[in-house]
Amino acid sequence: MSAENSGQIKSKLILASGSPRRVQLLEQIGITPHLIKPVDLDETPEPREIPRKLAQRLARQKAQKCVQMLANDANINLNHTEFTYNILASDTVVGVGRRILGKAQSIEQARDHLALLSGRAHRVFTSVAIIDGISNKLRQKTVETRVRFKRLSTQEINNYLASGEWRDKAGSYAIQGFAGTFVINMIGQYSNVVGLPLYETTSLLRSVGIDPAHNWPDQTN
Repeated sequence: MSAENSGQIKSKLILASGSPRRVQLLEQIGITPHLIKPVDLDETPEPREIPRKLAQRLARQKAQKCVQMLANDANINLNHTEFTYNILASDTVVGVGRRILGKAQSIEQARDHLALLSGRAHRVFTSVAIIDGISNKLRQKTVETRVRFKRLSTQEINNYLASGEWRDKAGSYAIQGFAGTFVINMIGQYSNVVGLPLYETTSLLRSVGIDPAHNWPDQTN
């Protein structure tokens, strides 16, 4: 089902991300974006920027840039009278102390990330931003999950790198894949580590008139 409400003015959701993991998480709660509009940004941290602040800044900038892209799209009418477009953006950052582990640009960088994560705890921050299509107000929530990896052998790291799963992943791992076997314990939301904290995302969606529960199947009849 599409992300629409049952009121007179329908709310359509545009996802400012090309991440299939975020699409899957939205579909898990009954939301299918009306449009997927990936946004490219320079994700280089600013001087002395800590992981939480980086996630917040990038999510906010992705949402704002998506609005600009849509305003220049002849096929999109942001001032439609029958429905409104709401923009959802998200960014995930892995941090070890103040050090930021972004998406590895090479297999050697991914190796360094995994070696650093081995046998220790790290934090995963996901910030979610939504822009209300009526008021243009930006709302944002940021969630932290703490994850501890077991000690990884050189062979385990080599095998994981060979799988290719590390590509395009913050911290060079995907908890929903093979790397799930590395996790000793976790404090916080699993979905946050995947890329979209579902509790906070649902709250933000409801704030702009999109209630996932309206799309849930009714099998009482």
